[in-house]
Amino acid sequence: MDKSINKPFLLAGVLIVLVALPFLANAAGYPALTSLATRALIYGIAAASLNLVLGYGGMVSFGHAAFFGLGGYVVGILYQHYTQDDMLLGLIPGTNQLLVTLPATLLVSGLAAALIGALSLRTGGVQFIMITLAFAQMLFFLFVSLKTYGGDDGLIIRRANELPGLNMRDKQTIYYVYLAIAAIFFFLLWRIVNSRFGNVLVGLRQNERRMAALGLPAYRYKLAAFVISGMGAGLAGCLMANFLRFASPDMVHWTKSGELMVMVVLGGVGTLFGPLIGAAAYTILEAVLASWTEYWQLGLGFILLFVVLYTHGGIQALFARIGGRRP
Repeated sequence: MDKSINKPFLLAGVLIVLVALPFLANAAGYPALTSLATRALIYGIAAASLNLVLGYGGMVSFGHAAFFGLGGYVVGILYQHYTQDDMLLGLIPGTNQLLVTLPATLLVSGLAAALIGALSLRTGGVQFIMITLAFAQMLFFLFVSLKTYGGDDGLIIRRANELPGLNMRDKQTIYYVYLAIAAIFFFLLWRIVNSRFGNVLVGLRQNERRMAALGLPAYRYKLAAFVISGMGAGLAGCLMANFLRFASPDMVHWTKSGELMVMVVLGGVGTLFGPLIGAAAYTILEAVLASWTEYWQLGLGFILLFVVLYTHGGIQALFARIGGRRP
């Protein structure tokens, strides 16, 4: 059978497993697996967003935690003003509706990504890495200093944002909502990376001078990719704040950017579903290794070293070779 025919069946099988996962987890006596899978979906969105600029565009951003944290704080700040029944900046009313906070998150994170990207993309290489890191740390210290919104302690969101007709206090309901959002997100990402825009982005990664010689505005393409990537990371931050019912400066810290990069490398740089696989692997490894020792990062480091040295493309490439396909 043609291997191109196998791929849709494989994706359909994976989707069926994901849909059935809460029922399988309850039947096996491990209901906590549903929450673990929800975290993996959230981090998968964030890691795939980073992978758009890192894997496809060749832009090593070490500041994507800025957009992830902004997404969380949009939810937390709007919820605080909703509970206090006052206006943000005297103009914007608070809300606890997911259909409002999601677009607000995309808008705020997109504007932040446009501003940061417009400045950062005038540099390249190590300078680009450092300036994105600097912007993320600036936002980290900004949120630490905002005592009105919790400062170091962060913001408690007593109830997850509501969605009409659904009980968003139920973990299983949240999982299915997030699964639907993740499915839409990866479908849109698939369309982007397989479009002319995606091809240009890959071309810029391989040889920017040649693409510029063809008359393509490299700066504008890279900035557009950076904005889309920032919006995706902000979306993930919004979902995480709703899931944890908490937003804190830790979401903006540079270590969170490092975690997202590890997920991308684990799953496979420059692949569509590799970051999702890497996010799932990272989440599972963190839960398992942390139950054994408080030094779980050491074990994760050895596993990451093995993946980088011997899989030649991450876990997705390893799976492809086991299945007899080219990665």
